Amino acid sequence: SLEKQLICPICLEMFSKPVVILPCQHNLCRKCANDVFQASNPLWQSRGSSAVPSGGRFRCPSCRHEVVLDRHGVYGLQRNLLVENIIDIYKQESARPLHAKAEQHLMCEEHEDERINIYCLRCEAPTCSLCKVFGAHKDCEVAPLPAVYQRQKSELSDGIAMLVAGNDRIQAIITQMEEICHTIEENGRRQKQHVGLRFDALYGILEERKKELLQSIAAEQEAKLQRVRGLIRQYGDHLEASSKLVESAIQAMEEPQMALYLQVLVSLPCRITDMSKASMSSRPEPGYENMDHFSINVDYVAEMLRTIEFQTGA
Repeated sequence: SLEKQLICPICLEMFSKPVVILPCQHNLCRKCANDVFQASNPLWQSRGSSAVPSGGRFRCPSCRHEVVLDRHGVYGLQRNLLVENIIDIYKQESARPLHAKAEQHLMCEEHEDERINIYCLRCEAPTCSLCKVFGAHKDCEVAPLPAVYQRQKSELSDGIAMLVAGNDRIQAIITQMEEICHTIEENGRRQKQHVGLRFDALYGILEERKKELLQSIAAEQEAKLQRVRGLIRQYGDHLEASSKLVESAIQAMEEPQMALYLQVLVSLPCRITDMSKASMSSRPEPGYENMDHFSINVDYVAEMLRTIEFQTGA
């Protein structure tokens, strides 16, 4: 069973070094992998030696999974050192004689002249025939030592094969989970960008609305300032004219000649009367300077923004 796990699906021989592991976790001899690669990419070798060859692709002979190679070709595939080590151990064990280890404990400790040739199934220990007939194992069930040796070695070989197959499955799971991690990172990056764009849109709306409201305040502020400043200029002009009239009246009062004084006084009283009767009642109404009506309440908007959450529905 172990040997079956170590057979290359291309050459149908035991893997020869170096052994490469495909992305689908199946193994091939590098030479066999290169043969399959060359068959699928016949023009790969025909390119000029000065040009750097690009990668190619071929399908795994075991599962038909498409294998994409970089510019290094088959030499860019990772070596499966675990399988290579198992092959070395298997070949060493296969080359060793079956009785090599048995010869180290060939003679029975209780009966020095008797060879150990049977196996006690109850005690799970090798022993000799005299131990079974007269000794400690006379009431035990025994079996021929070579048969037990071959059975247990076959069971161990099957166990190794199971471990190798299990390692391949674990490696496949690890690769799959690594791909899941990559997908999670990519999806997280994409969703972060999406959320950022949505909030940027909200910022844009707030900035636009802020600009509109500030423009409204600025427009009314300018209109009120223009009106009040116009009234200031109007009152200033009246004050200047009245001051000049007062100076003229004072100068007339200082005139010593009666005829000249009366000549000047002819128009002065009328001007004083007109000036005093001029209406200066135009002024801003109480509270005209107030701008409180431009206050806004954003509490409900702020509360709504705090409730922003991810959608849970489809």
